[in-house]
Parts: sequence; C-alpha cells; structure tokens
Amino acid sequence: MLVVKELQVYYGKTRALSSISLEVKQGEVVAVVGRNGAGKTTLIKTIMGVVRASRGRIIFEDRDITTLPPWDRAKLGLGYIPEGRRLFPYLTVEENLVLGGYNINSKQELRQRLEEVYSLFPRLRERRKQLARTLSGGEAQMLAIARALVAKPKLLLMDEPSQGLAPVIVDEIFRKIAELKKTGQSILLVEQNVKKALEVADRIYVLETGRVVLEASPEEALRNPLVRKAYLGR
Repeated sequence: MLVVKELQVYYGKTRALSSISLEVKQGEVVAVVGRNGAGKTTLIKTIMGVVRASRGRIIFEDRDITTLPPWDRAKLGLGYIPEGRRLFPYLTVEENLVLGGYNINSKQELRQRLEEVYSLFPRLRERRKQLARTLSGGEAQMLAIARALVAKPKLLLMDEPSQGLAPVIVDEIFRKIAELKKTGQSILLVEQNVKKALEVADRIYVLETGRVVLEASPEEALRNPLVRKAYLGR
C-alpha cells in the first residue's frame, strides 16, 4: 500500500532524515518508534506532504505521490492525525467531524460516516454539541482520530496519539487502535511509547537520529537487546 524509498529530508543544511525506506501493506499496523528528535514526526509529515522530501520517493498504491500537495494525498486516501490533535477549538465536536468529511458530497453519506465514528467513540456522541476546546485530553485525541476516520482513509497516519495523556487514557486510545486494526484499517503509527506500540503493531521500525536502525516483528523487537535496554528498561 505504501512504499517509502531512500527518503531524505533537510531543514536548511541539517539532515533530519537519512535514506529511510519502509513499507505498509494492506491491513497492517506498522509502528515507527524512537526517542524525541529521532525524526518520527518529520517522517510522517513528509509522507503526508506537509514537509518536502529532499530525495527519495513515496509510493502510495503504486502511484508516485512524492511531489503531490497534502490535499491531493488526502483525496487519494491518506488520513492524517497530527501531533497535538490540531482541532478547531471554537467549533463543536460535530462541526470538527463534518470538516473531516469536507470532500463528501452526499449529506446521507456524511451522516452515515458520522454514525460510524460515533459508534466507535460513543463519548463523542454525548459531547457532539460541545466546543472542542472544552474536551479533556483523551476526548480531544478521540476527536482527532474520529475526524480523520470520517473521510474513510485507506491508510491512517497517526502521530504520537499517546502524547500528553494519562496512562489510563493511553490504554483506552490503544484499545481503539486495536479495534480499528480488527476492521482491516491500515495504519502507520508514529509513537514514543514503544511498549504500547508493540501491543498493536504487526511490524516496527526503530528510528535513531533520522535513520532506521531496526525493522522487526513485535516478537523480534522484544528479544532485541537494543529495544529492551533503550526503550523498555529491561
């Protein structure tokens, strides 16, 4: 579904990503993990088109999208949940969700999509008339995920969904990710919480200073001394 080949990104003269290659197959949850500053967010922004690639190629469903703007990538089926949620704070929950379906022309189809995300996140149905700014951190993250899902993306790009949340809320968010996985939703998950990422991922890539230093299954990663020592404290 997604193939990234030899991707390089520079911020000025500073190289942020160095020859990164990865892939996501249909129905997979692939996690990219690493410490702060490893290049995870730069990677996902580049795949979405928010950051420009200096070298390399991004192939989505056999189409080269390396130079496409973000909105065209969204039309092709890439859904993006940015770091920090990036909600519209003075719009209601439902207005945020409707904006997620901006390219849906049928009111009936939009209503069906809203019902689908309300079924996945019942709390959002309860809060649908509230302003987004009044939500708790966990509710805001659920809204960010739901807003992306309204457009029925073929591939969902998630950037640090656990960031800034209490452990009990992180557990709830990852239960929702596991539910999405069961539906066949393809996901590229960028996450600092390696333990939680390993629970839902089919494969993981470990990034350090803009390079992939390990590609492994969760089982292989759990046995890897680098992962155990650096990320799991074992």
